[in-house]
Amino acid sequence: MNVTAEHEAKKSSAPRKRATPPRRVTATEALESAAKQLTELLGRAPESVSGLRPTEQGWEAQVEVVELERIPETASVMASYQVILDPEGQLLAYQRDHRYSRAQVDRGNATGRGPLHSEGQGP
Repeated sequence: MNVTAEHEAKKSSAPRKRATPPRRVTATEALESAAKQLTELLGRAPESVSGLRPTEQGWEAQVEVVELERIPETASVMASYQVILDPEGQLLAYQRDHRYSRAQVDRGNATGRGPLHSEGQGP
């Protein structure tokens, strides 16, 4: 048996290690990661994160960004982005859900989604 064949035989008979699932980041880490990565992509820092929930994919966040600054500030144009993160907090996808003026009163969820709450917690 040559050295290569002997090495392969040892490798195949060695016990295989099970791949450990990726560490799921905490809600705080997911929130910070969503804001940081969206800033890098858009070139604008988020104003706030208005929603965050765990999903089977990892995390889903709703992030509010100033799209167009105006004077007075209440006339500024805001945008709400949906951000999808994997369990480790890496951005998988994002999309702008809607735009609105900063002064606009929330008259229900413009995305058609209800409020995000953890199970067992009220609004």
